Amino acid sequence: MESTQTLMETSAPTVRHRGMLIAGLMIAMLFGALDQTIVGTAMPRIVGELGGLGLMTWLTTAYMLTSTTVVPIAGKLADLLGRRVVYLTGLIVFVAGSALCGMAQTMPQLIWFRGFQGLGGGIMMPMAMIIIGDLFSGKDRAKWQGVFGAIFGLSSVIGPQIGGWIVDALTWRWVFYINLPVAIAAMILIALGLPSHSRKGKVQFDIAGIVTMVVGVVSILLALTFGGKDYAWTSWQILGLFALAVVALALFAVAEQRASEPIIPLRLFKSRVFTTINAVGFLMAVGMFGSIMFVPLFLQGILGISPSTSGTAMTPMMIAMMACSVLGGQLVLKIGVRVQLALGMIIMAVSFGLLSMIQVSTSGFTVSVYMVILGLGMGLVFPILTIALQDSFPKSELGVVTSSSQFFRQIGGTFGMTILGAVLNNRSSHVLSEKTAPLFQHLPANNPATQQLQTMIHGNAQSLYSSLLSPEALAKMPAQFSQQFVPILKSSLVTSLHSVFLWGLAFVLVGTLLTVFVGKVQISNPRKRSQPTEA
Repeated sequence: MESTQTLMETSAPTVRHRGMLIAGLMIAMLFGALDQTIVGTAMPRIVGELGGLGLMTWLTTAYMLTSTTVVPIAGKLADLLGRRVVYLTGLIVFVAGSALCGMAQTMPQLIWFRGFQGLGGGIMMPMAMIIIGDLFSGKDRAKWQGVFGAIFGLSSVIGPQIGGWIVDALTWRWVFYINLPVAIAAMILIALGLPSHSRKGKVQFDIAGIVTMVVGVVSILLALTFGGKDYAWTSWQILGLFALAVVALALFAVAEQRASEPIIPLRLFKSRVFTTINAVGFLMAVGMFGSIMFVPLFLQGILGISPSTSGTAMTPMMIAMMACSVLGGQLVLKIGVRVQLALGMIIMAVSFGLLSMIQVSTSGFTVSVYMVILGLGMGLVFPILTIALQDSFPKSELGVVTSSSQFFRQIGGTFGMTILGAVLNNRSSHVLSEKTAPLFQHLPANNPATQQLQTMIHGNAQSLYSSLLSPEALAKMPAQFSQQFVPILKSSLVTSLHSVFLWGLAFVLVGTLLTVFVGKVQISNPRKRSQPTEA
């Protein structure tokens, strides 16, 4: 049976072509990552024109589902078919999806088109790191992985601002249309920069593995997204999704054992490096996304910072992560993979420990310092996860192991937002119920506003913090009630965030312990490479 190590012929790119290729990769990486943050700014305008407020969350969910699920498939296809055809296909899908999103006339249309666009985005994101792994080794690979990690971080900083400028100057449709000329330019550079290749033998596609993996992953993501919010965790909808995921993933394991070219070879999990590195990435993502999601609640609810400004307030953390990603790519050659991973996770743990002690009186500057510390830790860990995997496996499996790193981080992010969100709501419900009981005794029990408020306290405190701490919401409340309720609400928010960050700290500490079991990963020394080898 033909394997991914089948002989192939490649033409070596010239230095000029290599420069073109890197430029194309940078452009594609930046705009692919921007699309995940830029759209949020335009959502109020989109809803205002297309309607469908109740469907708004699906704009993000549809993209997340398709982009996350396709990542491991893209990595395997890159090993089977070559980098060029897979990457260019992803760019074409991304461009087509962007154009369709810009032309959407209804909210359901836009949701379907966002899902289609997510397929392209999910193919693009791991491909840059795979190709960098082809182009470079050792010190050079570490440096460029850090640079591309910094580009990804940069998108989080500038995305909301760019989205705001586009919406104010043009229309929300240009949030999608702007991708077209940029992605086409990236396509040209990448097509010219990537070498040609040919493959001998028939390509074997793992259709059964693809289908069962998609069903399993989508079921998990849907359950994590809607559980505890739209449906109770014990509802038949959520339990049914988890049950479907278990069955589908069990069938996936069977399919992978029988497939000649499995999407994710199960034997990889026998490797201590593969299993441990991906577990560390998963746990890091749980903490990272938890902090990014919940710190703005403190900035908006306690300090009164606007949602747009609170996004800007996260900039120091992202700048610290970007700088440390570049430096971390160099530092790993001196201190080693295991030490750097442990150091980065410990720094993240320190940040979570500090965040778990914030009070109502804590200043925005102090919170920014804590977030900078978190960014430094993230920057040390991010590029090393990919580098360690790429240097531990043969080039024939570079696509699979590289995409696995991103896949497990994305799943970890979804898991983190769900679990930590549940911690926030549960803790808030307990604290608010206890502290507000005397206040509600003086309000009519059958008043719709009172009933709605009590429902939010018991079911969705996160939305309560976001809405009732706004001046508009406070103006609708009885003056005496609001004077007593707001301090209770702020105190509850801080107390609940303590629990959130302590849980985040626990996940990060477990990840830190796991770094002990990574083993010794030898980063290869730089050497002359004749090409990015196509697989």
